[in-house]
Amino acid sequence: MTVPEQTADVRGESRREGAGKGRRRIPLLLALAAAAYAVDLGSKLLVVARLEHHAPVEVIGTWLELRVMRNPGAAFGMGGAMTIVFTLIAAAVAVVIARVAGRLYSAPWAVALGLLLGGALGNLTDRLFRSPGGLRGAVVDFISVHGFSVMNLADWAISAGAALIVLFTFCGWELDGTRRRSEEGPIQP
Repeated sequence: MTVPEQTADVRGESRREGAGKGRRRIPLLLALAAAAYAVDLGSKLLVVARLEHHAPVEVIGTWLELRVMRNPGAAFGMGGAMTIVFTLIAAAVAVVIARVAGRLYSAPWAVALGLLLGGALGNLTDRLFRSPGGLRGAVVDFISVHGFSVMNLADWAISAGAALIVLFTFCGWELDGTRRRSEEGPIQP
C-alpha cells in the first residue's frame, strides 16, 4: 500500500494526491433533495387543505403552533416586494448545486447540498405555482415559533444545509472528500 504524497497547490495549501477518488455522491445528493422536496411539498399540501382559514393548532402551547401564512418575502417576512429576486436566487442555487455536483465525492457535502437543493426547490415551486403565480407566488409557511418566525420545512432544510456548509467550510472539508490544510498550520482565533 502506498501513502499519497503531499503537494502544494497554487494557494500554498497542501493536498493529498489521489485523495477524493472514489464514488461520486450525486445519487445521495439527489435522494436527499428529492426527500426534502417531497416532505416539504406534502406538508404544504396537507396544511393548506386542512389548516388554512382555521385557528392555529397548538403543538407546544403557544410556543410552537401550526399557523398557515402566505409569505411573499424571505425569512422573517422581510422583502415582500422582492419576490422575483428570491425566485431568481432559488433558481440560481439549484443551478450552482448542479454545476458543483460533478466534483462531489464527499457524503457530508452531499447531505448539505441535498438539503439546500430540496429546500430551494420547495420554495421555488411555491414562487412559480402559488397565487399570484408568475415568479411572484407566496410561499406557504406554517411552523410558528413564538416570538421568532413562521417557517416551513423547506426553510428548515435550507437552514440545516447552510449551517452544514458553513461548518464544512470552516473545518476545511472539500467537495472531493479531502481536507484543506494550510502550510502555516491551523487558523488561530
